[in-house]
Amino acid sequence: MNSSPQETPPLEQPWLGHNKGSRGYRRVLLALLCAGIATFAQLYSVQGLLPLLARDLQITAAQAGLTISVATIGLAVTVIPWSFAADRFGRIAVMGTAIIAATILGLLAPLSPNFPVLLTVRTLEGMALGGIPALAIAYLNEEINKVYAAMAAGAYVAGTTVGGLLGRLLAGPIAELAGWRVGILAVSVVSAAAAAGFLLLAPEPRGFTPAPRNSFGQALSRLLPALRHRRLLALYAQAFLLMGSFVSVYNYMGFRLEAPPYLLPMAAVALIFLAYLAGTVSSRWAASLSLRAGRRNILLGSIAVMTAGLGVTLLAGLPLILFGLVLFTAGFFGAHSIASGWTGSVVPAGRAQAASLYNLSYYAGSSVVGWASGFVFQSAGWTALVVALAVLAVLAASTALLLLPAGGTEARRPRKMTAIG
Repeated sequence: MNSSPQETPPLEQPWLGHNKGSRGYRRVLLALLCAGIATFAQLYSVQGLLPLLARDLQITAAQAGLTISVATIGLAVTVIPWSFAADRFGRIAVMGTAIIAATILGLLAPLSPNFPVLLTVRTLEGMALGGIPALAIAYLNEEINKVYAAMAAGAYVAGTTVGGLLGRLLAGPIAELAGWRVGILAVSVVSAAAAAGFLLLAPEPRGFTPAPRNSFGQALSRLLPALRHRRLLALYAQAFLLMGSFVSVYNYMGFRLEAPPYLLPMAAVALIFLAYLAGTVSSRWAASLSLRAGRRNILLGSIAVMTAGLGVTLLAGLPLILFGLVLFTAGFFGAHSIASGWTGSVVPAGRAQAASLYNLSYYAGSSVVGWASGFVFQSAGWTALVVALAVLAVLAASTALLLLPAGGTEARRPRKMTAIG
């Protein structure tokens, strides 16, 4: 009796990630766009309202800046715990939990009866939002083909600028008409819709492997490679120094433009955040250009543009100040696009922890420098603030020159690729 030979089951192909142009690629980017809107619209919605908050709550400029700082420090201290949870339960599940919790807290913030309660709610909101930025980069690097990871990271950063811009532009004019509480509420409603979009659009992860259940000490040990890697330490320094400078400029520019000789109303001051559109363009442009010119070169060039724009804001004419702000914003987001995308590809394992440490540095800079620079502005004015922030930019560039490799280009595109997704 003849028996047919047993067929050998086909070997499962390793997951290489969604290719650019595929349905999965588009869904990942659209989902992360929604996550960026929900996160950054809420996180920075009060930034354009700081002069109004200071008057209404009878607090100083530095105290008003605390509404940004407590949220970003809350985010900074929770990115690592969120990354451990994501290693165990999955990126999408943890990001979904975080975005829902943040949206609920955002809707409660306008109900705060006084300044201490507002700071408490903003701190908790920031802690919830910590589950999104670091995991977004880790999720992106696992689900997008590595050839296109830098371009996808640039697209994600561009999406975060849309969220930051939307929150500020929406809150400012509404707050001038109906008060800062209604302005914040309007942003929270939009963020809730974006959160729903993320939950609906995000495709199931295919590149994620759950980490085994470990002790707390074993979990912390996964941070050590990222803390010992000199290239990652240099990227963390970029995050702290450049983000601190960026938030400082936008925190206190409103106070400058609302005072003589400009005397701009709140709705007009909110329009300065249109400069964020320069970041939407520059983040993608910088990521694409890094494929040819190298990551370090584009990072240094972006810091130079950022510093030049900072210097232009010293001029007295309002159009020149706004032009300087556009240059400054474009340079910052170009640098951030390069540094954040680079962080996700430096180490083959522990990406969530590496990205979390980048975000911890990023938001620690926002909190510490953004708050401390308020005292410089209050005591010595805008020129002193610009000089202090220019020193931070020089430190960032020096660190990049010393610790980052001159190349840093992406892996070369293979000659033939199989469409995936």
